[in-house]
Amino acid sequence: MPFVRFIDRPTFRNPWAEFERIRQGLDELSRSYAEKGKGPRANVYPALNMYEEADRLIVTAELPGVKAADLDLSIEGETLTLQGKRDRRQSEAGVSYHRREIESGSFSRAIALPVKVDAEHVAARLADGILIITLMKASAVTPRQIHVTAE
Repeated sequence: MPFVRFIDRPTFRNPWAEFERIRQGLDELSRSYAEKGKGPRANVYPALNMYEEADRLIVTAELPGVKAADLDLSIEGETLTLQGKRDRRQSEAGVSYHRREIESGSFSRAIALPVKVDAEHVAARLADGILIITLMKASAVTPRQIHVTAE
């Protein structure tokens, strides 16, 4: 009768153990980025700010190098759509870029508006690469002052 020693027995290797080790490493890596605040950020073009005043909503967007004629703004329901294009700058002959981060081409961005706006009273102006869109709130959502009389 043959004897099998435990020393001679092949060790069992879990085939999924290596995947689990990699998963734990990735979890630790993502936690360290999130804690430091240096995690990857989504690049959405154009960058914009939106704020609300008593009777209007203001949207500002950074659009350097974009001409007013190349912009198209539209409002449908409670969504503001900003479309346009930025032309590629002609590169000089013999120039070799070390870094090229300025994008060119068409872009489109849809923004959900937090309040109802009056689509008939919208103004937009482009100055120094900053687009300022002023949207008047609809009369139904504009706060009204109610005068109280004493008897």
